[in-house]
Amino acid sequence: MSMLLRTCLALLALVQFSTSPARAQPVDLLLVLAADVSRSVDHQKFMLQREGYAAAISDPKVLDAIRSGPHGRIALNFLEWSGVGAQKVVIDWTMIDGPASARRFGDQLVEAPRSFADRTSISDAISFSMTQLKRSPFQATRRTIDISGDGTNNAGRDVRVARDDALAQDVTINALVILSQAQVTWNPEHTNPPGGLEKYFRDNVIGGPGSFVIAAQGFESFGQAIIKKMIAEIALLPPGPHRF
Repeated sequence: MSMLLRTCLALLALVQFSTSPARAQPVDLLLVLAADVSRSVDHQKFMLQREGYAAAISDPKVLDAIRSGPHGRIALNFLEWSGVGAQKVVIDWTMIDGPASARRFGDQLVEAPRSFADRTSISDAISFSMTQLKRSPFQATRRTIDISGDGTNNAGRDVRVARDDALAQDVTINALVILSQAQVTWNPEHTNPPGGLEKYFRDNVIGGPGSFVIAAQGFESFGQAIIKKMIAEIALLPPGPHRF
């Protein structure tokens, strides 16, 4: 083989190596946290959600669950959703592998401004969450969408169609339902549908192996419910009692 040919082959190999896509970093779980910020969520409830998520991520029991996995790390994406077309990534994909990264994530979350206050499209929230999973720079065998909400789907396509599309792509959907004594005056059944909101989410929203609904009996118990739910999702443990 001539020197010129060997040189050309070497240059070709170098170009192919330099232009090949970087291998995604493996983690134990890709978890989208999708928080409801529709107009039934007032400012106090909004802040309790934000602070609850921020505190839960740094909770020692949650960090122990993260460290228990084969890789000892997960990747989180936090987004807020409301009506049709009203979804926003608040914190893009971030690896959580210990107290420092968890604390940074929580600090960013508390400081970020609110995204929306519109109608409630759980179906659009699921579809937008699927888009985030597909563009993640991390790789995991488990992918989960975590929907928190205080009302039924009242905008966009049928939520069961969006759910089934996600399940067909091996994505699990869990839910944290926020129960409230107060009902919205413009549509009382939005926050208290026939059979209850917890049943609505179980029948129409969640799905996949081991999927579950946890109900918080008001926003005051939201933080403990998040901790319980995240441990169950990260460590693949049964969530235990579903009400707080």
